[in-house]
Amino acid sequence: MLKIVTDGAADMPDGWLEQYQIHMLPLRIRFGEETYTQGVDITNSNFYQVVEEKKIIPRTSLPSPQQVMDFYRSIAKRGEEILSIHLASKMSGTFSTIQMAAQELIGELNVTPFDSNAGSAILGFMCREARLWDRAGVKLDQIIERLEKIRDSLTVIFTLDNLEFARMNGRVSALQSALTSMLKVKPIIVLRDGLLQMAEKVRTRNRSIERVLELVHEHLGDAPVNLAVVHANDPDTASLMIEKVKGLLNIKELILTELAIPVAANLGPGTIGIAAYPAWEEN
Repeated sequence: MLKIVTDGAADMPDGWLEQYQIHMLPLRIRFGEETYTQGVDITNSNFYQVVEEKKIIPRTSLPSPQQVMDFYRSIAKRGEEILSIHLASKMSGTFSTIQMAAQELIGELNVTPFDSNAGSAILGFMCREARLWDRAGVKLDQIIERLEKIRDSLTVIFTLDNLEFARMNGRVSALQSALTSMLKVKPIIVLRDGLLQMAEKVRTRNRSIERVLELVHEHLGDAPVNLAVVHANDPDTASLMIEKVKGLLNIKELILTELAIPVAANLGPGTIGIAAYPAWEEN
């Protein structure tokens, strides 16, 4: 059976890891000189408490190639195939590390790295799709082709409540952050070719939510889609967005997820948005 791996930047509903036999490579979060391992000594439930206690903007820390190799060896036997689906290479060095580990393991394990050009719930959806296709008898090269089709059709749009996390971690420029903070406006962020870009700035939180929904509708139209509402420590706004998006789009599958720690560390609490792709009919 194909082994499917992703990293800690993936978001998915409870139970998907077990149901779809997905292996998650944990990532590490640094608060100054202290390093925490995702799922070991820091979790979604205590992450924001640690941020409040430390008074430090956290940063993500890359695994080493050796750590990745050890992880692969812990889940697979010699000669087995591993499909490793990861956060966009333009946003993180994780994928480069995955490639180095895969190269070192040639002749021992057959690792195929896949750059999602995205992150968060898109990684979860890709892993789930890959497992369903694998169970249906689809070969690895065809699974890759199908993942590429999803990658080429993504819509990811969200808004930040403040830019301090994103500025400190280099996700937006200091100038953009300063201007937005001074004007007290909310940025609309879109994913374009594997990079997060500030598309617009609106005046209020409520308007930013409405604008995300408007842009998603413009991108997706009335075609059936698989869609995730994702949020960082803002379940009430997420519930509101779910109710609004249900009446706006033709949704085949809808999931709600909280942003994984490595993503939330870069974007900050209050981040909320939508990740979606077309729900094609499968033969």
